[in-house]
Formats: sequence, structure tokens, C-alpha cells
Amino acid sequence: MDFYLKILIYGINYSPELVGIGKYSGEMGAWLVAQGHEVTVITAPPYYPDWRIRSTFSKWLYSRKKTHDLTIWRCPLFVPLRPNALLRLLHLISFALSSLPIMAMQILWRPNIVFLVAPTLFCAPGAILLAKLTSAKSIIHIQDFEVDALFSLDLLSSGPFIPILKRVAYIFESFMLRSFDLVSTISIGMMDCALNKGVDSSNLRLLTNWSEISRFKNPKPSFDLLHRLGVHTAQKIILYSGNMGEKQGLENVLLAAQYLQLKKELVFLLVGDGASRNRLLNMASDLNLQNVIFAPLQSNEDFPALLGSAYVHLVIQKRGVADAVLPSKLTNILAAGGNAVITADPSTTLGRLPAEHPGIALVIEPESVEALIFGIEKALTMPLPNPVAQNYAREFLDKEVVLLKFFNDVGA
Repeated sequence: MDFYLKILIYGINYSPELVGIGKYSGEMGAWLVAQGHEVTVITAPPYYPDWRIRSTFSKWLYSRKKTHDLTIWRCPLFVPLRPNALLRLLHLISFALSSLPIMAMQILWRPNIVFLVAPTLFCAPGAILLAKLTSAKSIIHIQDFEVDALFSLDLLSSGPFIPILKRVAYIFESFMLRSFDLVSTISIGMMDCALNKGVDSSNLRLLTNWSEISRFKNPKPSFDLLHRLGVHTAQKIILYSGNMGEKQGLENVLLAAQYLQLKKELVFLLVGDGASRNRLLNMASDLNLQNVIFAPLQSNEDFPALLGSAYVHLVIQKRGVADAVLPSKLTNILAAGGNAVITADPSTTLGRLPAEHPGIALVIEPESVEALIFGIEKALTMPLPNPVAQNYAREFLDKEVVLLKFFNDVGA
């Protein structure tokens, strides 16, 4: 990319969120500025994964921060304390509405590219309209197929209007996707899903999530970090790090820990926050689990050492989610040479990964405690670091390679 562009990034999640979509959007924005482009970001105050707006940000006021060629607008947002299906919808709609005045202001700025990160699809009409008014290229990048995720998890209760609601939601989704100049997403399986929703193959691009390969190459454990987390250095860590929400189904991890608690050398370390964290804490207490430790999200500086401390990494999702929501945590696990136990059906992108790259990870049946126990025990016998995982990361997940290829391809 050897020419100057104005690029608008529009999405509900952004840095300084440390996990999930915000992490990748923030890294992409910084990378585009480093390439010599001017970037404006329209986003919300950071709230994920703990579903609480950080104390240094306002829930009700707009804010603007400009540094060099990066301008970040923060828009008011409703964040429910206990998110359910209805409250999640209101949460997404609140950002779509509050961000519209800031989007309208960008008509004067006249971006060359309007880059919407989904979720939320409620922002799509505003993004498409701005692109048309400014003759910009419109791109929607799908991190989550939010409609599929919503209905596959049965987050909406059954009722006489649910079939009609589903039909309307899918019609709206298909129409919005087909209205963008380009649609990108993070896996082959999700590209297939986009095709099934009516996106023309000529308008479809792959933009995988990435890793900073050099930063995560053979990370070493930090004894100071382990001490702060309450882990004995002689123990073998079974690690889950990330969002503790409905779609993960982490209850099975606690049941697996209960079964394996006689193996004193093993400890389950659950790092993160989310809507289900308190319920999981209560469940662990009720089961009197002595081999489970809960910890908050760790700093960006400590994250490589955290990954380097684990013998097994858990990439847990409920059945039916794997191609609608691809876990972003997997990229850094592979870059670090970790041994991952992944719950996914064989036909999904995640399910096909070990067949296409033998030895890269273990894929087990979702929502099965027995399968999870088997996967953990098998992963404990695999080599560390995992050379297949590291080679895959070097070839397919390097941030510089992924972003440069994508933006060159879309003409940026």
C-alpha cells in the first residue's frame, strides 16, 4: 500500500479491550496508521468481556481522542448487567443509534473506505449510506454471524412469533450483506456461510485473525506470574483464557475438573470475565473444587508468559457455534506452540483443522464431559512446544502477512 487513504473503522469493540474482536480491530487500526493512512474509528467505550464500562470511560457522553493520524470517537452505549437475548439486542441497537450522528459527521471527512466490523449488523445501514454519499468503498468484516449465534444458542425463548422473527432477521441479514461492495470474514467455513446467505463469491474475501508471531514464539513461563495467580510451579496448568459467556459452556470444564481432581499435579486455571463468571464461581464452590483457580484477564505484557505456562489450552464452545463464532484465542495459542483441545463438530472449520494439519490440535465432541476429559489427557502426552502449530502460525497467521495481503487485494 504505497498511497494515502482515509479509512473509517466502524465497530462496537476496539482497543483497549484485550480479548476478542476489539483486540483485532485495534491492532488493525494501528497497523493502517503505521502504513501511512489516516484512520478514524467510531466505536463504544470498552466493556468486554466483563460487561462493565471501564471507570475511565463515560457510559453517557461522547468522546474524541486524536493522536497523529488516528482519531477515535467513543459513543454512548447501554451495557446490561446480566445480558440475555433481549438485553443484548438493546445493547447492540443502542450503539447503532448513538453512533449515527458521528457517522453523519464523516460526510465532511469523506473516507475512501468504510470498514464495518460485525457485530453489529444494526450498524450496516449507516455504513452503507455513508459509503454511498462519499463514494467510498464499503466493506463489512464478519467476526461473528450474530443472527446464527443468537438462534443456535436458543437465546430467544420459544413463542408463536419466533419463526417470523427468525425469517425477518435472516432476510435483513442477507440484504445487508449483499449491499456492501465487499464482505470479508475470518474462516473458510464462515465464507461458505456467507455464500449461503446470498453473498456473491466475487465480493467475498478471507481476512483471518492473526498473531504477532515473533512475540509469541516459545514464550517462557513466569514464576512471578504463577505465584500471583496462586499456581504451584510444579503443577501442570489446564488453561482457559477469554470470555466466560453463554456460548462457551464452561460448566463442562468444571465437571472435568471434578473428575480429574485426584490427579494433584493438574490445576485448571480459568482466566477472564464475562456474563457467566459468577455462576461458574458458585458452581465451583458447590462442587468444592480444589483444583480450579479463577483469575482476571492478565495484562498484554503478561499474556505470552501465561500461554507459555500452560500444558493444555481449552478452546471451548457449545455445539453449533463453531462456524458462526470462531474463537480468536486460537491464533496466539498456535503461535505459542500450545496444545489445544477444541470442541467442534467435524464438518466445521475448527473440526477440519486437525484433518488438514495432522498434529496441530485435538478436536473433540462439543458439550461432552467425557470427550473433554479424554482430550485433556491425550493433550498432556503431546510435545511442547507443538511444532505443527508453530509452523501453521508462521505460514498463515502472521499479522504483517495477513493484513498486507488483504488490503492489497481490496485495493487499499
